[in-house]
Amino acid sequence: FLTQFASAEGKNGGQFYTPSSIVRTLVEMLAPYKGRIYDPCCGSGGMFVQSEKFVEAHGGGLGDISIYGQESNATTRRLAVMNLALRGIEADFGPEHADTFRRDLHPDLRADYVLANPPFNDSDWFRKDDDVRWQYGVPPKGNANFAWVQHFIHHLAPHGMAGFVLANGSMSSNQSGEGDIRKAIIEADLVDCMVALPGQLFYSTQIPVCLWFVTKDKGADAKRGFRERRQQTLFIDARKMGTLIDRVHRELTDADLEKIASTYHAWRGDGAAAKYADVAGFCKSACTAEIAAHGHVLTPGRYVGA
Repeated sequence: FLTQFASAEGKNGGQFYTPSSIVRTLVEMLAPYKGRIYDPCCGSGGMFVQSEKFVEAHGGGLGDISIYGQESNATTRRLAVMNLALRGIEADFGPEHADTFRRDLHPDLRADYVLANPPFNDSDWFRKDDDVRWQYGVPPKGNANFAWVQHFIHHLAPHGMAGFVLANGSMSSNQSGEGDIRKAIIEADLVDCMVALPGQLFYSTQIPVCLWFVTKDKGADAKRGFRERRQQTLFIDARKMGTLIDRVHRELTDADLEKIASTYHAWRGDGAAAKYADVAGFCKSACTAEIAAHGHVLTPGRYVGA
């Protein structure tokens, strides 16, 4: 129902709906088995529903994750409350709808997983220059992309991981100090993985998008089976993936999803995943020095080789 509604709504559909193949890619890569999950621009709550499905599919219980959301649009927030209530999922959406930049409803939350699809290239957003969240530089008034990125980082627990959708411009733009903020985030060794996605995945926009994965801790973790990945970033170019489901919409297939997620898990070294190897034209593990040599641009096509 939400899919059809988003399709009919066209341009405004993106405010409350993220296509399920994108949500599934984020969830499969982050693998949120246990802990606190947060989405500060949660729309109708699709990220949470998919996270619960993931936990259940892997033998966990409904109570293994706790959910925190925030949404600025009152009607969309009601859709989210209903969406989760119908599935018997408990969530804390704060007392009411509110703009995340103006009023953070979960100021003390440090989440294990942040999953989000913020509004792209938002030029009409509220900024306080001395905000505690701007650790890596004050984001420009004309574009909220790096305000969102810094908000996600601010809310991560010490071993927390974030996966989110952004417009492709975020990987290379140098306008109004965005390049400096991106450089600071890369030099702080926070960028874990970048995925370039095919076009036409969204109902509301033809803007090509990418997935960012950010983590506070790239060190080896025996418990989760992670190998040491400090000063390294994985680049995946998935632009040629996906199948057209109608004239204007493309969807990632289960096989595409599996290929992207398993490449990331192999690189991280989690559990029984296969050994990782660079694949020309698809994936490449690059070190921070290499990214610096490319002017701190995070576009996978620059690294994976044609």
